[in-house]
Amino acid sequence: MLSFTISRVIQALPVVFGVTLVTFLLTQIIPGDIADTLLGPAASEEARRDLRAALGLDRSLLHQYWAYLRHLAVGDLGQSALFGLPVARVLVDRLANTALLAVSATAIASAAGIAIGTWVALKPGSPRDRGLTVAVLFLNSMPPFWMGLLLVLVFGLELQLLPVSGMYAVVDGGGIGDLAAHMILPTFTLAAWSLAIIARMTRSSLLEVINSDYIRTARSRGLSERRIVFRHALPNAIPAVITVIGLQAGFLLSGAVLTETVFSWPGIGLAMFQAISARDIALIQGGVMLLAIVFVVINFVVDVLYACVNPKIKLG
Repeated sequence: MLSFTISRVIQALPVVFGVTLVTFLLTQIIPGDIADTLLGPAASEEARRDLRAALGLDRSLLHQYWAYLRHLAVGDLGQSALFGLPVARVLVDRLANTALLAVSATAIASAAGIAIGTWVALKPGSPRDRGLTVAVLFLNSMPPFWMGLLLVLVFGLELQLLPVSGMYAVVDGGGIGDLAAHMILPTFTLAAWSLAIIARMTRSSLLEVINSDYIRTARSRGLSERRIVFRHALPNAIPAVITVIGLQAGFLLSGAVLTETVFSWPGIGLAMFQAISARDIALIQGGVMLLAIVFVVINFVVDVLYACVNPKIKLG
């Protein structure tokens, strides 16, 4: 296990370095000037020049990138020009909010996806099987931000059943109930796309296992279909599903950027959207770096879980 962990850390270093390089280059082509955003159109050219010099934007790209790497090596993500705080503090303060949304969406998508996929696999070719195919195409063709806006329109504005903005009510807000009510729409928006993928993968994996020889042997011994599916087939179909769940968990973090923006959820996604609008380069780079590291960690956890549920897999 230790050698596997060290190996994965070494493999992750080029990935993290590549993320820093790509993010740095992309932030350089974002239109607009952070000096104009922070100082306003009425500021003098001298004030703009002084601000750019203070932020190190008057130096060459190579010098800026090298300075960024030097600070990153000691854990310094820089100062957010938008919030006036260290980038690390901005991200840490909002990480729990994003994690709450992403973990909830992953849990719902995984549980519902596995349950629906198993239910459909029991009757392949049936109307519910065809219905799953249509649902997968529908949900996968729907961008998360569009679904979020649609849910806001229907459940927030038309029916007025659920809150559509923030984590708590502005007046008399607070408590678990208020938080849960505010989580429903953004969580479902995030979970819907992944739920369809997980359900489809569960169905495919389960059908492949059900058609294997040892399942036919179990049936010939007179075992009930319920016992065959849940004791023999499903455990052998789960490893492939776990891989998909791990990938979807990473995608949910990236999808949180648009979802948090639609619902004004105070997480990392909303902060990064605001940073892009204000051209806050330090916060953009820090946010992307954090999401990349979390994605690497998720992949590591998935590999470990895969080895735990499948004894044939050896970590090394």
